[in-house]
Amino acid sequence: MSNSIEELAETDFLLVAGSNTTEAHPVISLRMKRAVKNGAKLVVVDPRKIELTNWATRHVQIKVGTDIPFFNAVANVIINEELQDSWFIQHRTEGFEAFARHVQMYTPEYSAEICGITPEEIVDTAREFAAAAPHAAICYTLGITEHSCGSHNVQSLGNLGLLCGTLGVPNAGVNPLRGQNNVQGAGDAGCIPTDLPGYQKVERPGIRAIFEEAWGEPLPRRRGITKITAMEQMIKGRVKAVYVMGENTVVSDPHANHAEHALRSVDFLVVQDIFLTETAQLADVVLPAAAFAESDGTFANSERRVQRVRPAVPPPGEARPDVDILLEMFARMGKPQEMKTAKDVFEEMRSVTPIYGGLSYERLDREGGIQWPCGDEDDPGTVYLHGDEFSTGFPGFFAPVDHIPPAEEPDQEYPWLLTTGRRRSTYHTGTQTGKATGFENLVPHEMLELNPMDAAEMGLVDGDLVDVSSRRGKVTVSARLTEKSPRGLVFMSFAFPEITRTNDVTSDAYDFITETPEFKACAVKISKSEYQDEEVRVAQRRIRLAGEVKQPTELMPVNGHRNGSR
Repeated sequence: MSNSIEELAETDFLLVAGSNTTEAHPVISLRMKRAVKNGAKLVVVDPRKIELTNWATRHVQIKVGTDIPFFNAVANVIINEELQDSWFIQHRTEGFEAFARHVQMYTPEYSAEICGITPEEIVDTAREFAAAAPHAAICYTLGITEHSCGSHNVQSLGNLGLLCGTLGVPNAGVNPLRGQNNVQGAGDAGCIPTDLPGYQKVERPGIRAIFEEAWGEPLPRRRGITKITAMEQMIKGRVKAVYVMGENTVVSDPHANHAEHALRSVDFLVVQDIFLTETAQLADVVLPAAAFAESDGTFANSERRVQRVRPAVPPPGEARPDVDILLEMFARMGKPQEMKTAKDVFEEMRSVTPIYGGLSYERLDREGGIQWPCGDEDDPGTVYLHGDEFSTGFPGFFAPVDHIPPAEEPDQEYPWLLTTGRRRSTYHTGTQTGKATGFENLVPHEMLELNPMDAAEMGLVDGDLVDVSSRRGKVTVSARLTEKSPRGLVFMSFAFPEITRTNDVTSDAYDFITETPEFKACAVKISKSEYQDEEVRVAQRRIRLAGEVKQPTELMPVNGHRNGSR
């Protein structure tokens, strides 16, 4: 996030795009609700009638995959009515003239037709956003990024921030809400193919030399590959060994059958996790890792706040903290490290990572969480980014982008559009929440949310089992009639892989820049299933009981040959 969570409560205007905030980020949604209570306007741009729309000044219900024409049209209105922040544009940005020319074609009338809304919704949103600026905050999540044009979606939001000068000021900003705990910290630590720790680009002159000196050996001159590319290389036999840490790939990846095929194609698969997940069951070796409450270290949250984590209980059985496993792996592979603890690793990281330079365990213990960039021990940290200049050191650049429809749209054979997401009580792939009976009582199984009018035309009632098929696979799921879904759009999560592996049907398209999969749009057909409720319930219960007999201490032995892999 460019700004901080608490600042959202004090903003004058909230533009929330592609974020089911109350479900995926319930704590942050409380700040949004507080802002509304304080008098802020809230505009929610989302194809579905999510809970947050109950608090909104306006719900702009665009069609899935039409974010760019909407935001381009908002920019069109702001520019043509001269509502932009001219001082900010002149002194802190580049490329405005080309951008202004580009968005002229995206009139409210033209974009409204694409988005399935009225021109007035675009005009009113533009005027209100500009009037509230600079204290107007943009928040977005996976509904923006998980498209084949996700990078351009983000750029269209960034353009609005530059246009109205909402960057570098409090209670504003362009704020991606991170989807999982410490995903921000993983990026900070260099778990990105293009970056070394601290978002220092592998291919930027002088950067590799810093790390080569610290690590005492040469580094590759080119960036690494993404997981999407790696999957293809596995199938082609060019990637022969894979090490998976804390990710249930065969459940969380799109076109799950393809992901499973890729993992079965490698010569050697290692999975390091806290449970015997569906992915771990394919592995040659499973290394039992300690959970967050059994480990020492740091987390970095959505607002760039680095916080200390300490073990509350010891790891069970033979499970060990991730750091211990990795350091022993180094030693056994002939590269013993001087580091012994998580603190040692963090100290090395901050020694080569300027944005972490002023952080230390002692300071975090003494002061609590601190937000990077934090250059030295006297630096209090950074509440919001880009204050006097952009953190890149360069002016903000307007990026003209054009509408790119979803890679797969409905047709006669597959007339429905499926979008996927998360529910509050069934976290991600269900690896953790699926083992808690309390959560099961809240949401006992997967549901296909569809509009009641669509269901009536198909002769479906609430609770009917339906088959959902795409060009990649088929799942059986219980129908849930709800007006959250507009006509023609259906919704599922992927938290119940033991009986409904949603990603068997999702699209294998991905963003052409980041290679982020297009989870938010794929064409499907729906038909009433031949199965009966009781049969599915019995099968689901048997699978769950089979999973419950496996304990963390049983994860150490080598599994031998994976099913079908030899």
